[in-house]
Amino acid sequence: MTADFENIEQLLRDSKPDEAIARLEAYLATPGASCLDVAYYLLGNAYRQKSDWRKAINNYNRAVQLNPDGPAKTALQTAKEILDFFNHDLYNP
Repeated sequence: MTADFENIEQLLRDSKPDEAIARLEAYLATPGASCLDVAYYLLGNAYRQKSDWRKAINNYNRAVQLNPDGPAKTALQTAKEILDFFNHDLYNP
């Protein structure tokens, strides 16, 4: 993993998802960027931290498409389980 990703992980540990998102989006816009699966996985983590489940799941799906055996597979499954746990009737009277 590159030092840049380590810095982004630190931003997420420090609860700074907006900064992490900005850095990841800039990275993904870079021509010839490598480790795209890791970038999309981290982007999913950042959006999950902001409780933006739609964007988190979309980014996890991209990461899984690029690397089916990566950590995004577990993160995607966990996100779906969390959303399935919610009692939607309580939120939609």
